[in-house]
Amino acid sequence: MPEEARAGSRQGQDMGPIRELAARIRGDLLAPAHEDYDRARRVFNFMIDRRPAAILRCAGVADVIQGVLFARTQQLPLSIHSGGHSVAGSAVCEEGLMLDLSRMKGMRVIPGRRVAQAQTGLLLREFDHETQAFGLATTLGAVSVTGIAGLTLGGGIGWLNGKYGLACDNVLAADVVTADGALVTASATDHEDLYWALRGGGGNFGVVTSLTYQLHPVTTVLAGGLSFPPDQARDALRFYHRFASGAPDELSTAGSLSRHPEGGSMVSIAVCYCGPLNEGERVLQPLRDFGRPVAGAIGPLPYEAFQSGSDSDFPRGRQHYWKSSYVKDLSDEAIDVLLEFAATSPSPHTGIGLQQMTGVASRVDPRATAFAHRDRQYDFLILSQWEDPADSDRNIDWTRRCFDAMRPHIKEAVYVNNLGDQEHDRVRDAYGVNYERLAAVKARYDPENVFRLNHNIAPRLGD
Repeated sequence: MPEEARAGSRQGQDMGPIRELAARIRGDLLAPAHEDYDRARRVFNFMIDRRPAAILRCAGVADVIQGVLFARTQQLPLSIHSGGHSVAGSAVCEEGLMLDLSRMKGMRVIPGRRVAQAQTGLLLREFDHETQAFGLATTLGAVSVTGIAGLTLGGGIGWLNGKYGLACDNVLAADVVTADGALVTASATDHEDLYWALRGGGGNFGVVTSLTYQLHPVTTVLAGGLSFPPDQARDALRFYHRFASGAPDELSTAGSLSRHPEGGSMVSIAVCYCGPLNEGERVLQPLRDFGRPVAGAIGPLPYEAFQSGSDSDFPRGRQHYWKSSYVKDLSDEAIDVLLEFAATSPSPHTGIGLQQMTGVASRVDPRATAFAHRDRQYDFLILSQWEDPADSDRNIDWTRRCFDAMRPHIKEAVYVNNLGDQEHDRVRDAYGVNYERLAAVKARYDPENVFRLNHNIAPRLGD
């Protein structure tokens, strides 16, 4: 393909450097006039409407290296797009170079070692499809259209967290292109400081092109959910807290609230049991016996099918604004706030989530990986989404008021993957007791803060 066609055109700008980059890559370089440019720059959250100077659709690691070196030489902002699912939209930059890894989907499963080597353009559903062919899985998120990379680097709370820990706990190695264009492999025996930092420190340290995961035997799970109407909502939340607090490691749970079409708040309780099914039936019997659910079912399901069960709730093209923290105790006062606000949400698509971190994930030493917030607790997420951009002000206002009302009941901590675009003041809350160590690792691998378009950890220089 001619370089001009691959690069598009940049009206009024010097095409020389772009042509030089286009000649050094195997993938495609999209400038604003390219027919694929607008589609490529759009991410999951349609509130994000940034326009990179160019988009490099990488065909392999060599293209990633060229892109990093080009951005540094030209002094361009650099953003990294893998799955593009971050609510903050950090995958796409304004007037910089966007490295698009979404076509890098190579994967190899080694069943005998229960290991998978996966390029970081993969989505959860693509990863699960490959591992489930061998009856294996690892902890990833709860919506299968999410990318594996950002989810894992930020921690990765998923349906297997009670039994097998977070996604980052299952990372055995990572291939990383650093700020100087070098490719290194970080593991427990090589670049150990970088390996530590990548497991919860986000995209601060380089472009991760491949992740090696530990896999576990998972095929059929006992899973699903039940929904309760407004007149049972308060009791359902109280029950959920008691039930989740006593759950064994094999059981992961998530509670959620939404506006009922006829007024009031509806509460749903979702579960995934990954142990023996007969024991799971015993564990889940109290939930089956509770209340009078108006919708839902729980039964044996292929793990891959359950992982994709919520995908339709997050279609492409909606506006998103989230606020998040952790909740340790679901008190009656906190329940009052949740019920009041869920009943008045401006959008029928909005939900308030209480996904439990439990079991193995909660018992890891907070300093063992960069993910510091280890406790048996709920990832509290106000997930506001709506269709019409004209409705943004009232949806954002409602979300902020709900979060403010919950402040007495939440921790001064947050899951970094839930942080929005304007929440730079909460970065230290996201990394907790590990922030200073992360800043020291940042100074070693990225002293000029090339990888800054994220929930940024400033390099600690001068030590």
